[in-house]
Amino acid sequence: MAFAHVGFDGLHAIVPFNAARAVHTNLLVMWLLSGFMGAAYFIIPDESGRELMWPKLAYVQLGAFVAVGVTAIVGFHFGWWEGRKFLEIPRPLDYLVVVDVLLFIANIGLTVWNGKRFTTTSLVLFFGLLMAALLYLPGMIPTRNQTVDSYWRWWVVHLWVEGVWELIMGGILCYLLIKLTGVDRELVEKWLYVIVGFTFLSGVLGTGHHYYWIGTPKYWLMVGGIFSALEPLAFLGMALYAIAMAKRGGRSQTNRVAL
Repeated sequence: MAFAHVGFDGLHAIVPFNAARAVHTNLLVMWLLSGFMGAAYFIIPDESGRELMWPKLAYVQLGAFVAVGVTAIVGFHFGWWEGRKFLEIPRPLDYLVVVDVLLFIANIGLTVWNGKRFTTTSLVLFFGLLMAALLYLPGMIPTRNQTVDSYWRWWVVHLWVEGVWELIMGGILCYLLIKLTGVDRELVEKWLYVIVGFTFLSGVLGTGHHYYWIGTPKYWLMVGGIFSALEPLAFLGMALYAIAMAKRGGRSQTNRVAL
């Protein structure tokens, strides 16, 4: 695709640029979602103090997710898609994705509900995953108007990525810092509230860096750009704070092998 941009597309007759681009972007989404699901299946039981509600269902759900992804990618090469940028997956497969994600949410949700304890880490991770599932639905709203369709599509593309995905990443980062640094849970989890606040402030306003291109005033470029740049600051602050507290407490890494 990079060579195609500079005019050296020798594979266009075999793999058209639009099919290659759809595969590229959708593989990215598949990879991230499978990572989120795998992390949740590992973290949620540990945080809840109990085994996963339905371990066998997790294998079924993973297999179904992979099957839908492979079917979609193969279909792109045969012209089976919706043609909507970043949401090219055909509509019948959309419904299968919804069913698959509902199985996943039910599995981890009941694990949290029936667990021995509730932690901020597990709750933020769960609600981030739940909101990610709900924000996939606006992209399935049927409409014949291209402008209205683009409006709903950007709910998925940006409020999904710049909003709730940050909650998921915050929960995962919090869990890793607690385990790796040994810093008190209460200290690290306070940063999750900061991340939640930054997510809804910077994530929503950060989408404004696209508004200029649909005819809105030029100041939206500045608003969107500034708040988009603020999004990773809470994650950086959490990591630096945990590492600084670990060094101040004189904690040593317990999983190193003595030579």
